[in-house]
Amino acid sequence: MDPGAAQAVLMYFVLPLWLAAGFADYLCHRASSIQSTSGWRESLLHLLQLGEMAIPTLMAIFLETNSLIIAIMIVCLIAHEATAIWDVSYAYSRREVRPVEQHVHSFLEMLPLMGLLIIVTLHWGQFLALIGLGREPAEYMLRLKQPPLPWIYVGSILSLVVLFEVLPYLEELIRSIRGRKAMLSSDETIRTTHAVDVMKERIHKDTTKVPAPGI
Repeated sequence: MDPGAAQAVLMYFVLPLWLAAGFADYLCHRASSIQSTSGWRESLLHLLQLGEMAIPTLMAIFLETNSLIIAIMIVCLIAHEATAIWDVSYAYSRREVRPVEQHVHSFLEMLPLMGLLIIVTLHWGQFLALIGLGREPAEYMLRLKQPPLPWIYVGSILSLVVLFEVLPYLEELIRSIRGRKAMLSSDETIRTTHAVDVMKERIHKDTTKVPAPGI
């Protein structure tokens, strides 16, 4: 495999498509009115998954890849997949998960794995060292990437992450919390109105009750 071609696929295909799938998933949640169905709990699961993938992504951008980095990436990927199963299980019984959203989920599950496989292939010696094979010694130090990725690329990717991942999912959480408060306020208003109506009815019955004739 040509290392330059593999890195280009990772930087200019896998990562941008992954970001696009994440934003598409946000639009699917919005279309299904998440704020009035599964609510803020599912939104927190989305932010958790974002955090689980932010760690290996930032490491791949800024740090030299070695056995330690690969191990962290594998752990984060497993955690992300487990959280994704939890997320879908929670949402399935509370809102409609449409075919388009399910298809988007397939991208969100496979693209991180694709990225990890490319990284492992590019650093095969360190991966073998991690599992106790090969002749290359395992490295477990954190070092800045040398040479660093082009600053224009890094700035562009981080800006896209903030604009199309971080801000939308924070907005989703805030909207879901507000939706929960609105529903609680509405329920409280209904209960109060019902209690007032019952009290008025009782007062009306008491004031219109015909006195019993004397003996």
